[in-house]
Amino acid sequence: MSKPKKVFIEQRKEGDYAVRKEGSERASTVEKTQQGAIEEAKKMFPDTPILVERVRETEAGKPDKWRKP
Repeated sequence: MSKPKKVFIEQRKEGDYAVRKEGSERASTVEKTQQGAIEEAKKMFPDTPILVERVRETEAGKPDKWRKP
């Protein structure tokens, strides 16, 4: 498994969460919860920056913007 520059946690239309390496079309894994996806990404890619898709509006940002876990 090559080391990606970044890893993304994205909510899928099915409601679960995909862990994707930068530039990939397929998920490395899919988890039921965002927290589960974050934990799995940290295990799979321990030295890689992880970015999480916002799924709701907050004071810090709107949906479809990225944040650190």
